[in-house]
Amino acid sequence: MENSLSDRQKMILDQVRARGQVGIEELSQIHDVSPQTIRRDVNELCATGVLRRVHGGVELPGSENLLYTSRRMMNESAKRAIGGVFAELIPSGASLAVSIGTTPEIAIQSLSARSDLMVVTNNLNIALIASDRADWSVRIPGGAVRPGDRDVLGPQVEAFFARYQVDFGVFGVGGVSEDGSLLDFTEEEVAARMAILRNCRRSVLLLDHTKFGRSAHVRGGHLRDLDVVICDRAIPAHHATALISRGAQLVIAEEQA
Repeated sequence: MENSLSDRQKMILDQVRARGQVGIEELSQIHDVSPQTIRRDVNELCATGVLRRVHGGVELPGSENLLYTSRRMMNESAKRAIGGVFAELIPSGASLAVSIGTTPEIAIQSLSARSDLMVVTNNLNIALIASDRADWSVRIPGGAVRPGDRDVLGPQVEAFFARYQVDFGVFGVGGVSEDGSLLDFTEEEVAARMAILRNCRRSVLLLDHTKFGRSAHVRGGHLRDLDVVICDRAIPAHHATALISRGAQLVIAEEQA
């Protein structure tokens, strides 16, 4: 099959294989062609089953998540833009429960100017970042560490988050379905995220635009449950309307910049 691909299509396939997911606009810039040309290439690749379209981009098929180190590099500039907006929301002296995921990790890095934070997390990457600050306090649960992801999941994690009532619950998701349901890859990931949602005064979802329409097979929570949604680009209009109509705060990092 790959012998029938154009040179550009082969390069697109290699780039998505290396990173897991790439945006149409980024591919357009890399290959110095119009987004319409990239879409034609991508549509042909998707028709063969080697790639799958997501909102604003293309990814590898299948519902398994990528390795943490690969996910950290995906859409990194978008995640840092989200982190910059997130930092404006968090005052010194706040308490935060923070979930697994690369976008929350990068968002916590953006809080370097804040003092006296308490960070409650099952994400060891975040715990290490926070523990470098002498004026921050860090709480983590016990349990087995997932190889590669460097996080802890399980019933004890749900009980751990339930012991705290924090100012901000901060989390990402694996995907958002067309009906606004929040999706992740395992039941344990969803259970930990829902425990954070139940035990915070203000919930904050951090996600880049590629999560809309992205497949993940475990459902838990809905956009309507959230207080704040921060995304790098404009989200699908029906989701934006639903959030704004119920009084949630929707912040688009691209517009803030």
